Amino acid sequence: FALANDLYRGELPEEFSDLTWVEEKICAIYCMTTHVTCLFQSTDPSQPRIFHGNTCAHNMNVVSTARVLPQTPSDINGFLSIVFMGAKKIDPTNLGPVFRVHKAKVWSFLLWLCAHNRLYVHIPLDPDVMSLYPEDGAIPGLVECVIHDSDTSPTVAFEEETTGFENHPAALLYDTQIMDGCHMDPGEPIVMVEKMGVSDPECDKVSGCTFTASAL
Repeated sequence: FALANDLYRGELPEEFSDLTWVEEKICAIYCMTTHVTCLFQSTDPSQPRIFHGNTCAHNMNVVSTARVLPQTPSDINGFLSIVFMGAKKIDPTNLGPVFRVHKAKVWSFLLWLCAHNRLYVHIPLDPDVMSLYPEDGAIPGLVECVIHDSDTSPTVAFEEETTGFENHPAALLYDTQIMDGCHMDPGEPIVMVEKMGVSDPECDKVSGCTFTASAL
């Protein structure tokens, strides 16, 4: 598709290969989707920093177009919503790399885009906006995007959403033998988030031919 429509711009440099999806959104001129993330906290008292869940993108009725980059933290938070199921309110610092921003890498990426992508040539970059982000941490104001559900059982909700012929990969997080053998830093949070793609509840964004091809 990209080649046929003259949209392919080559490969990114290796230094930008590990950009998080949030960092990419900060650098985006056009934002057309909102992201809803559902997170379950481990019910094991000995594993309070283990989380799992899924995230799904939803198309917006309007397209947000940036006149200045990077996007501000409040702009990014306007595209995010987190439904958290757990006994206590979540600390954004425990969300690991899911919503993490590296300020220096984002700024370097913007400079690279301005030098190599014609869409960014005339976009002004504002270092004052970039200074609103942490050197390495969660997006400022992320806690305001969290909807805390303390009434629903994380275990029951997870089992209902992942019922199938085989166990969901996130079930491995509850296997103490496997987790003990990982030799991970006990102070480092573990977050497993499954990306569900773009929601299409009305089934009007995907053609019938595509549905048929997916089934073959």
